[in-house]
Amino acid sequence: MDDKGSQLIDVGQLRRGLFIQLDLGWMDHPFPRGSFKITSSNQIRTIRALGLTQVRYFPDRSDPEEPPSDFGGLSGTGDVRSEDAVQDRLQAEARALQAQRQQQLAAQQANLQQCEQRFGEVVQLYQRVVEELPARPVAMREQCEALVARCVAEILVDGEATIRLLSEGTGESQATHPANTMVLALLLGRALGLPAHGLTELGIAALLHDVGKQQLPARLRMRDERYTPEDMAIYRSHVRESVKTGRRMGLSAWALQAIGQHHEMADGSGFPAGVQREDMSTGGKVLALVNRYDRLCNPPALAPVQALTPHEALALIFARHKACFDAEVLGAFIRMMGVYPPGSVVQLANERYALVVSVNSTRPLKPRVLVHDPAVPPDQALILDLESVPEQGIRRSLKPAQLPASARAYLAPVARVRCFYEHQPPTRSPVAA
Repeated sequence: MDDKGSQLIDVGQLRRGLFIQLDLGWMDHPFPRGSFKITSSNQIRTIRALGLTQVRYFPDRSDPEEPPSDFGGLSGTGDVRSEDAVQDRLQAEARALQAQRQQQLAAQQANLQQCEQRFGEVVQLYQRVVEELPARPVAMREQCEALVARCVAEILVDGEATIRLLSEGTGESQATHPANTMVLALLLGRALGLPAHGLTELGIAALLHDVGKQQLPARLRMRDERYTPEDMAIYRSHVRESVKTGRRMGLSAWALQAIGQHHEMADGSGFPAGVQREDMSTGGKVLALVNRYDRLCNPPALAPVQALTPHEALALIFARHKACFDAEVLGAFIRMMGVYPPGSVVQLANERYALVVSVNSTRPLKPRVLVHDPAVPPDQALILDLESVPEQGIRRSLKPAQLPASARAYLAPVARVRCFYEHQPPTRSPVAA
């Protein structure tokens, strides 16, 4: 919260109706938020018990002053036993809240670990496909079908399935891009209303869209604008090789068409056939978009281009390359990713820095973030759902290099974005930013 317009007052001046802000870490007080309007005498007792001498309050957000009689007995000694009972109850409430936070933290860590494990399974399968496909094409297709079908079943269960940022991977794996593309394609396909069998075909096509690159010389497997025309022609042939490999595996015609169109553009500027929007399949439209987005965020290690932040990548696609993608597919993608996609580094309205870790599909400006809070160790920080803090919002997006050193070390923004899907829990985090 912006401190402008606030004043410091003595805790002895607290009353109901004051909107205050506690300049403490969330572990250092028992309230769900660090800024709130005082509504009871018990809250005043609790604040005084924290040992603070002054608190910050906001006159413009506070109620008019109440008659002093409403505070009868608060400033006096009162009955000792009554005060002891109040303190015991407050301490019990604080312990209960602390236990709840520990449970939320454990669930948060377990959820991330599960997402990391599931992403690793996709990466391992793709690596196995590359190694074993020449000798066992049908068996590799069956393993891909089983994994993708499991993912589809998980995504289609009741609840909000959203994208979750994962931690930094070790090195660059050739399987990271296919895995990211599969996850993004499945979630986008769900947003577009594809049925289960359609999602399965889309997921298989996304996972295997670049499998034909194994037939190319290693130096020509990643697009480079410095290629000679002959080199560029060889690079572009990976689409044809991927379709050819897909046929050997026994992929459906639907999946083969999507693979064959993953570099086509709605305005006809793509390759290999230069088809336009009306001649592209749904699968081709989806793969063309998610493939491009992930390559903007995660360019090949040797490519002469700099990685964009997820926010920059989405903004670039919308502002400069909108005509390249189907309008309905792009609109659904933007709603799914939010204004600040996972991996974006932002500054909040209260000047604090944060890392977007997952999106809120119903509130694109209110993602779930990890907030830089020096009072809380990074491994103990709860994710903050900005929807639960109406007075808080995002002021601007930043590059990781723009963060102060302490915030950059705390938030640890990833250089290469990896993502998976998760189902959001029904409860909101009590963290105060």
